[in-house]
Amino acid sequence: MSSTVGRARTGRPEPVALRRRASGPVPGEVQVMPTDQPPEGAATSDARPRLSFAVPPARGKAPRHLADLDLAGRKAALAEVSLPAFRADQLSRHYFTRFTRDAAEMTDLPASVREQLAAELLPELITEVRTMRADGGRTLKHLWELHDGVRVESVLMRYKDRTTLCVSSQAGCGMACPFCATGQMGLTRNLTTAEIVEQVRHAARVCADGAPADGPVRLSNVVFMGMGEPMINYRNVVAALHRLIDPSPEGFGLSARGITVSTVGLVPLIRKLAGEGMPVTLAVSLHAPDDELRDALIPVNSKWRVGELLDAAHDYFRATGRRVSIEYALIKDMNDHAWRAQMLADELNRRGRGWAHVNPIPLNPTPGSIWTCSEPSVQDLFVGTLRRAGITTTVRDTRGSDIDGACGQLAAEVLKQERIRS
Repeated sequence: MSSTVGRARTGRPEPVALRRRASGPVPGEVQVMPTDQPPEGAATSDARPRLSFAVPPARGKAPRHLADLDLAGRKAALAEVSLPAFRADQLSRHYFTRFTRDAAEMTDLPASVREQLAAELLPELITEVRTMRADGGRTLKHLWELHDGVRVESVLMRYKDRTTLCVSSQAGCGMACPFCATGQMGLTRNLTTAEIVEQVRHAARVCADGAPADGPVRLSNVVFMGMGEPMINYRNVVAALHRLIDPSPEGFGLSARGITVSTVGLVPLIRKLAGEGMPVTLAVSLHAPDDELRDALIPVNSKWRVGELLDAAHDYFRATGRRVSIEYALIKDMNDHAWRAQMLADELNRRGRGWAHVNPIPLNPTPGSIWTCSEPSVQDLFVGTLRRAGITTTVRDTRGSDIDGACGQLAAEVLKQERIRS
């Protein structure tokens, strides 16, 4: 990387990797491949990623909840049990505006029906198993147990200019990305709309009550970047988006600009989401600009190649006007080469300027593993290459590395501890 060939206009030596652009590796550089060791968290040495689009059947049905229904559906549900339909509006306002499901707090409702109303449409869906704090109390990670015993995670992060919740949309994941703890769990089931929304309602209440450090704050952003591939749970995720965006009493009334849906690249569903009329931000978990590496790093790439994925992402930008986030976890000697940064820049610029924003993500280091973070100088070179090519690039401010911050890590650790105790 330190070799030079000629000088740039600034008079500083220009690294070989920058001059080579996207032509391929520099002779002698290290290239680690995802197949060089078992997937992160694998139980056996011969484990291999197993991509699956199949959703296992749920073990029992989650209780019906207000957030599963639109306002008309809520009124109909109350009418079925001989309760006044107009109470659905009041119940919805308590849930989406005051962030409560506690009947005792609903003092504008007749005492004689409060408990019945809450029992009909506000059952308990998620139960706290463990909460961990990091970053001086500005990051809260929750492990939740659902009605059938499965567990999911959410992470609440307070920043100077926003407060963001990372939600799960599935229990486990079938996309089998080898560097992801959730990907090694396999997919247990999809979350219901209300199970997704309850993570948000709880976080909004926690923020209002001042649980994150520095006092009460408003929940402003929600990112579907927790456990699971949101696009596999498309119907429930889109319904959850409506609950987040639609104004009270239909939903929370959050700005669509503050909501991000992440995907590893299910091209047909990206195109479908573009037609939903909800200009949320699309985040593409790319992690490699070349098919050879991405095939092994993101198994779904075997179905939709990098070019197809970026075409769909660009079309999403054109349909919604929302700049696409390109997520790129920097992994030492695997995908952090400067020539790959140039290849990525060329691929993005080939489709136009200003439509994508790259987020390099420093990987949480795993001692003794190939899945570890890039050296600071390598990260700087990667980022600088993108910026010199005109690509807006912001290194992700990672949170919670000291509390099993990556999705799936806390659930896996708690399960391991429980097995040891039993």
